[in-house]
Amino acid sequence: MLPVITCEAISKSFVLRANRQYLLKDRVLAWVRPHLRESRQAFWALQDVSFAVEPGEAFGVIGPNGSGKTTLLRIVAGIFQPTSGAVRARGRIAPLLALGVGFHPELTGRENIYVNAALFGFTTREIMEVEEAIVDFSELGSFIDAPTKNYSSGMQVRLGFSIALQVKPHIYLIDEVFAVGDEHFQQKCLWRLAEERLAQRTFVIATHNLQFVEETCDRAALMVRGRVVAIGAAKEVVRRYRKLLGDEGSVP
Repeated sequence: MLPVITCEAISKSFVLRANRQYLLKDRVLAWVRPHLRESRQAFWALQDVSFAVEPGEAFGVIGPNGSGKTTLLRIVAGIFQPTSGAVRARGRIAPLLALGVGFHPELTGRENIYVNAALFGFTTREIMEVEEAIVDFSELGSFIDAPTKNYSSGMQVRLGFSIALQVKPHIYLIDEVFAVGDEHFQQKCLWRLAEERLAQRTFVIATHNLQFVEETCDRAALMVRGRVVAIGAAKEVVRRYRKLLGDEGSVP
């Protein structure tokens, strides 16, 4: 069976700029004072990352802050383009990567349901059929008709997750979205994700919750400074990460 996600030698660089001059007087001053001139430096967020995810698999991505986990998921989602390498994904992707991404702040929660579901290719009739299920799962009550600019981070997670469930993606990309919100809704989401796993949905989950990875994921990748340093059975990769943390105290 073909993998649903294949990453081949993915690298991603960003340009870091210092002493940016926005005003004409600053630019003139920089001509006579070289230390004030703008400088640019390439920062490699990912370097030569390769892995594949099988259909129906729960794949964890772990590592310290700044290791490239979020950048990797955004490349798989198509939000970022890699500097080099290739990504192939088969099937509809639901990226749960950041709070409120894709929400128009001036639109109500209900209006954003239609906008977001349409981006997944749903027709108006199809959205109408799942609208109430989305509203019910989100538990937003009357706030569903309030502008999303007034939503808390937890409310945005509720709405985004509820939409993603109803569009029935083949692949979920999840980046610490359960770090906010109340315990009741977190547990509700975990139960629903378990049901989705039984339906052979595929999950790629970037998280600092190592216990969750051990209990939920089939395999995992450990990332450090933009590179994959270990990949394999989830419990073994978590064990290696804990040993790394123990040996070094922390991983910069």
